Amino acid sequence: MIQVLLVLLVLLVIGTFTYLQHARFGDHSSGARLERMQNAPTYKDGAFHNVENTPMTPEGVTTLEMLQGFFFDKDKRNVPKDTIPVKQTDLKSLPLDSNLYVWFGHSSYYLQLDGKRILVDPVFSKYATPVRISVRAFDYQYEYTAEDMPEIDIMVITHDHWDHLDYNTFKKLQHKVKHIVTGLGVGSHLERWDFPAADITELYWGETASVNGLQFTSTVARHFSGRTFKRNSTLWSSFVLKGSQNIFLGGDSGYGKHFKEIGDKYGPFDFAILENGQYNLMWKYIHMMPEEVVLVADELQARYTIPVHSSKFPLANHAWDEPLIRVTKAAKEKGVRIITPMVGQVVSLQDIHVNREWWKGIH
Repeated sequence: MIQVLLVLLVLLVIGTFTYLQHARFGDHSSGARLERMQNAPTYKDGAFHNVENTPMTPEGVTTLEMLQGFFFDKDKRNVPKDTIPVKQTDLKSLPLDSNLYVWFGHSSYYLQLDGKRILVDPVFSKYATPVRISVRAFDYQYEYTAEDMPEIDIMVITHDHWDHLDYNTFKKLQHKVKHIVTGLGVGSHLERWDFPAADITELYWGETASVNGLQFTSTVARHFSGRTFKRNSTLWSSFVLKGSQNIFLGGDSGYGKHFKEIGDKYGPFDFAILENGQYNLMWKYIHMMPEEVVLVADELQARYTIPVHSSKFPLANHAWDEPLIRVTKAAKEKGVRIITPMVGQVVSLQDIHVNREWWKGIH
């Protein structure tokens, strides 16, 4: 019996090691890229660090307690019983002279700004992990795919987590993408996936680049990165997108002093697209609570706020619709203007009329 168990253990180790060699896990940085990383102020001991102290668990909570809570304390409505309503939009026929926004659920969305097509953190797979047996996407009335996307002038990748950078989606999309803007180090993954190095712009916090007539500035986020067991070998970022309108692309971030600093330096913003969902008090340093999203909207000096990071994957324990319910309530109390479109619904960035509580009545 012991011999059988040992053989099974060896096979498991070999199988895991073999699977981790797959291209989907990306690659390590080397050469000039690694030298750039090593010269970055927050890169120490082979990893990037947050500007503020950011423990993965709050004070007084052990890793075991956090894992127990994640697996055994899920809300009964963590996954909706009903199908999520979706507006089926022909993205390829949208007039290019219109500035607009379309959300695909979670943190994937499409922007048109000044005649350029921009796609942020596209994930069109049914799972948000490398193991296709967990974190399955909710059932949607219509599933947007890479085939639905038009030619993309700029893809933005905020960080390399699986729910923001999906290998299968990327491989299906890459022939449509002209250029990618991302955080320092993420290009190592993209190059392994055969995307041309010359068409990748990697930025460290505070760096600015002009791409296809638009200005991108990498700004601080309070989070982490990693596609395998090793964390923080690539940078996680938010971005300021500046054209005829000033837009903040928030990525994933816990609350911190950086938001007010960004607002003071780069604001005011016409729109702030902010993470709202997949939170937990045990992860309070790396994901915002809905009430903090409203506070951040004020600190960024945002005219309108668009909450994302919800309504697709059950990555946290809360009810699936809780993020939108709480952020809407907090916004009303504080007088913050938020935009909450259905998945696939076109939002004009020039003539705002969308603030529909579409989640009501969905079980």
